[in-house]
Amino acid sequence: MRSLPHPDVQEIALDQVLSALADPIRRVIVSQLAGGHDDQACIAFDLPVTKSTSTHHFRVLREAGIISQRYRGTAILNCLRDEELAERFPGLLDAVLAEDSEVQGTTATAAAARRL
Repeated sequence: MRSLPHPDVQEIALDQVLSALADPIRRVIVSQLAGGHDDQACIAFDLPVTKSTSTHHFRVLREAGIISQRYRGTAILNCLRDEELAERFPGLLDAVLAEDSEVQGTTATAAAARRL
């Protein structure tokens, strides 16, 4: 069976996690995983990028230790490593998700106000 390399919890580096989460596309992926269920296939994400760029974003998140990926047939399933990240960097992921949600809410509110 094919497998993909993932860093152990103690190998997850703060600078890699922050760098990975700095990209808005990768935050969309993380937010969708946090708000949904585990084991979402890459095709389940409606991202405004090409398939190859999408693959790059998933690889960055996996190599940073933010998500885990595993093969099921030809599909790659993604799972947020939220418990492991909370163990390594308590509160970090929650803070990023909360801030991103707040920014998205502000953007949606501003867009709605412009329509009025």
